Amino acid sequence: MDSIPERLLPIDKHIIEYLDLTENNLDDLRFLIDLPNLQTLIVDKNRINSNVKIPRLDMLHTMWINHNQIANLSVFIQTLATQCPQLKYLSMMNNPAAPSFFNGGSYKQYVDYRHYVISQLPRLIMLDDRQVSLEERQEAERIYTPMTLTRRERLSVKNQRLSLAPNSQ
Repeated sequence: MDSIPERLLPIDKHIIEYLDLTENNLDDLRFLIDLPNLQTLIVDKNRINSNVKIPRLDMLHTMWINHNQIANLSVFIQTLATQCPQLKYLSMMNNPAAPSFFNGGSYKQYVDYRHYVISQLPRLIMLDDRQVSLEERQEAERIYTPMTLTRRERLSVKNQRLSLAPNSQ
């Protein structure tokens, strides 16, 4: 299935904020272009791969894309970085590109996966089942330079994070 049949979407589909499409055999997300106010997307257990086409979703802050076929982490994450710039919560568990103990990945591979994703998605506060710690973000930024952000954008994001940090007294 490439998309949701038009007859299944409401006439006022532009107001949809939450969408769960678990187990729908999806391999393409271009149809989401008709949902500009989408904030939460769950597409677990589909056929989505690293090269999936995703329209720009400026309101999307949560995506669960567990149990899919994402094998090339950098291709997929670069798509998310450019098309879903407000992403704060991402879960990619049980994809080939998300190594873990459960799918044969080593601890070192798991840590590297987290660092790469965190470095490319500067607003991310939760990855898979763990919150992104300040130390983890600093290490991710030390190891990887965000490829999609300009220097000015990186400074803006860094300043936003500093203004959100609790005051230490």
